Amino acid sequence: MNTKKMLKQFASVAALTLALAACSSVDRLETIGTPPPLSPVADPRPETYMPQAIPLPPPQPDYHQANSLWQPSARSFFRDPRASHVGDILTVDVSIADAAQISNTTARSRKNSDDAGLTNFFGLEGPLAKALPGVVDTSKLVNMGSDTSNTGAGSVNRAETVNLTLAAVVAQVLANGNLVITGHQQVRVNSELRDLQVSGVVRPEDITSANTIALSQIAEARISYGGRGTVSDVQQPRLGSELFDIFMPF
Repeated sequence: MNTKKMLKQFASVAALTLALAACSSVDRLETIGTPPPLSPVADPRPETYMPQAIPLPPPQPDYHQANSLWQPSARSFFRDPRASHVGDILTVDVSIADAAQISNTTARSRKNSDDAGLTNFFGLEGPLAKALPGVVDTSKLVNMGSDTSNTGAGSVNRAETVNLTLAAVVAQVLANGNLVITGHQQVRVNSELRDLQVSGVVRPEDITSANTIALSQIAEARISYGGRGTVSDVQQPRLGSELFDIFMPF
């Protein structure tokens, strides 16, 4: 019964693997001889975009006077060129230079020993010793011991450097004046498509006079930099290898 059940499960996994492989093969057959297609220009907000719900301070009163040339958010008497409304564009400077080095070593050992005897057990110790002469010793009925040890070592040495610049669009203006921005950039070189996405929340005060913002000044920043194409396809492990890594218990 267990063998039949295992065979059915194996057949189900094999069928699923073949179906996924067939879908992947069809997609690859459709793009043979053609470079990866660019995404159409559309609503810059991703499909998973949701309006931000962040705790906000109480609204500040508007000191703008109808007969005054001064605006509270402006740096001069002239129009402020910085992004401040939905649909405005600003430049995001993505500069990442992270390095992490971690080293851990753990050692653990334990040794246990237990001895117990039972010299009187309802008078049965005598017949038991006669039935098994030379085998049963009532003074040492229990003699157990254990010795365990565990040693582990691990290290992480990682360095990442990314320097990019792209334009983002103001997707939402929060009640306190902060701006929710989102940007998407694609670059295709030959048959390799590089894809860059950025989103987050910025303060209008942090936007420079050149209408730029640094990555370190973006709250809830989400940066995605990757690609697809012939080179990325070679670097990606095959579907069978990924399934083997998932289901392999050892």
